[in-house]
Amino acid sequence: MAEHQKSGMVHFDEQQLLPAEEKLEVRTKHQKINIGIPGNFNNDEQCLPLTPQAVELLVASGHEVLIESEAGQKARYTDLEYSEAGAIITKNKADVFQCDFIVKVAPFCNQEIDMLRGNQVLFSMLQINTQNEEAIKKLIRKKITSVAYEYMKDELDCLPVMQSLSEISGVVSMNVASELLSFSEFGKGVLFGGVTGISPASVIILGSETAAEYATRAALGLGAEVKIFDNSINKLRAFERKFNQNIFTSLYYPRVLEKAIASADVVLGAQPFNAVPNYILSRDMIGKMKTGSIIIDLNASQGGCFETTRCTSLNNPTYVVDGVIHHCVPNISAKVSRTTTIALSNIFASVLLEIGEIGGISHYIKSMKGFREGIYIYTGILTNKDLGRKFNLPTKELDLLMAVF
Repeated sequence: MAEHQKSGMVHFDEQQLLPAEEKLEVRTKHQKINIGIPGNFNNDEQCLPLTPQAVELLVASGHEVLIESEAGQKARYTDLEYSEAGAIITKNKADVFQCDFIVKVAPFCNQEIDMLRGNQVLFSMLQINTQNEEAIKKLIRKKITSVAYEYMKDELDCLPVMQSLSEISGVVSMNVASELLSFSEFGKGVLFGGVTGISPASVIILGSETAAEYATRAALGLGAEVKIFDNSINKLRAFERKFNQNIFTSLYYPRVLEKAIASADVVLGAQPFNAVPNYILSRDMIGKMKTGSIIIDLNASQGGCFETTRCTSLNNPTYVVDGVIHHCVPNISAKVSRTTTIALSNIFASVLLEIGEIGGISHYIKSMKGFREGIYIYTGILTNKDLGRKFNLPTKELDLLMAVF
């Protein structure tokens, strides 16, 4: 070869001329993940993201689960049940916040964020209207990856968490309405369903999504009269096809709605999640409702379906405006904490198992397009445009970031 180089020519042997093999990204299969489940910082949330049965599945797959003592108490799950499932029980809340993955239901508050070590993965509700700028900036500084349940999608492009919570919330809302309506002190002191010779309660539902469907089923089951309003005739037509009986449906025609509201016993706000409600009932119209009638707003955390909406809590769920009782608890599904915990666990057990199987959160985010919808901070970079607009913070496209990381 030296002689060829002297003459200005370079000789390559046959093996050197063969094309190089393409180097593909090598995934580490079945990565062990360390999962922390803290107790709820306040009494407003009573649900957990994982049941003991789900913990048992995760531990059997080689993962580690650390849970704060008595975290499952309000969902009627004991420390012994979690311990027998393989979880490590700790009385020190700070220990849980050192785990690589931390899963809870309520959004992370400032005190909880302060306990994080950084470079971790958080799963929780976002509830964007309850967020504060300080908390978001802390998560960014600690290079956290944060996943919001209400934005997560599955392989069918559905919102699995919101689907489950909407089903539960719809049923619970009618149970709450029936209870409030029967109170003689604040409500009208009447039964929800009809009795011979007495008219049934009149229920107005704003929206025709999942929560509205399940609320309608519950209300009809209790014997109430139901009327549905929406801004889409196609949605109303699809809604009607789900029932084996005629149901009153209408677009938001002002005169029709005003007449219905004036005679209503219960008005439920059940418009689509993840967006500002497209129809908001004015205070003037609410003022025409009967004294002791009920308003329940399932969209309270998104600004509400009523001009008079303000978020309340399970501990103090109601307030009265113009003689109308308002129930505006964002996490109304927590009223049936065990049922909600099971519903959430059915989703998150699968997600966490898949994350471990595929080799970690980065690989999972790259592989699951729908899951990426739930990421609002990725390794300390804000990716949710709604949060960016709310706090005037810069955002970046997650799909572009994934090409870098």
